[in-house]
Amino acid sequence: MNVLKDYTVHIDNKKRVTLRGAMYQYYNVKEYENGCIVLEPRVLTVPDSISARTLEDMDQAIANFKMGNVSKAVDLSDF
Repeated sequence: MNVLKDYTVHIDNKKRVTLRGAMYQYYNVKEYENGCIVLEPRVLTVPDSISARTLEDMDQAIANFKMGNVSKAVDLSDF
C-alpha cells in the first residue's frame, strides 16, 4: 500500500486532531494499547428497508395495543 500523506499532528486543548484534506466526513477510530490509532472511513447511508427485527417489534406492539396491554395515557395538558 502506498503512503498518500505523511505529516505530524498534535492534539489540541479539547483532545482533537485535525486531518488535512480528509477524503471522508466520518471515520471509525480504533485505538490500541500500544498507542496506534487506526482510522477507517465510514459513509453513512439511509437503510434501504426496515429490519426484520424492527418489523417484529412493531407487530408485537400492535398486538399488545389490540389486546389492551398498554400503559396509562400520558397527560400532555401542561404543554
